[in-house]
Amino acid sequence: MRKIHVIGIGAGDLDYVTAQAVTALNDTAVFFAMDKGDAKTDLVALRRAVCERFITKPGYRFVELADPPRRRVAADEPGYTDAVADWHDARARVWADAVETELGPDDVGAFLAWGDPSLYDSTLRILDRVRGHVEFDYDVIPGITAVQALTARHRIPLNDVGEPVLITTGRQLRDGGLTGSAVVMLDADCSFLRCAPETRIWWGAYLGTPDELLAAGTVGEVGAHIAEMRAAARARHGWIMDTYLLRA
Repeated sequence: MRKIHVIGIGAGDLDYVTAQAVTALNDTAVFFAMDKGDAKTDLVALRRAVCERFITKPGYRFVELADPPRRRVAADEPGYTDAVADWHDARARVWADAVETELGPDDVGAFLAWGDPSLYDSTLRILDRVRGHVEFDYDVIPGITAVQALTARHRIPLNDVGEPVLITTGRQLRDGGLTGSAVVMLDADCSFLRCAPETRIWWGAYLGTPDELLAAGTVGEVGAHIAEMRAAARARHGWIMDTYLLRA
């Protein structure tokens, strides 16, 4: 039977790749990668760099898949969930065709997920849809998340003593406000600027890569500077991955 590895490759630093991931990389014949256009070609290049560093046997290959267009609906607008579901269905059809045509009956393929496949990543949800079209088995190799990389780079614990931590999105932060500690991901709107000026923030972008950016302080002290850095970095690279921890 065909087999698929879903491999978490960490938040950007090649040293984040685990020994378990290296074993799975060397077990793989075909790596599937989504082509998201010129602005994000370096994301595919970083995946190739992981393979070039850790794979010791020749003969593996990359298959780049055109990413289906996504109907743009804001997360707080009606129809957002349906738009995401339609996009996942379209991706699943592309993946199913690729698995069926690019993998032999007993071949091994892989999808490389940034950070860990469990955290704000659609790979596992889409693979569940793919299994309705083509038969295969799969496993999941965990990776270092952006949350772990963020706290390591700032040399801070994730939680206050005996206190919980919420992992959320920018929209949820705007809608629900902040109590305690929260890790915020997928925030294109710098929602931290709506927090009280004394709120502590530890922010990072492109964590673990040569383009890494870090800032820390209170929202009043560094919030505007972070927003400026973020806008400039996105304009420079065409994309941005950032994460931050807030404490009320």
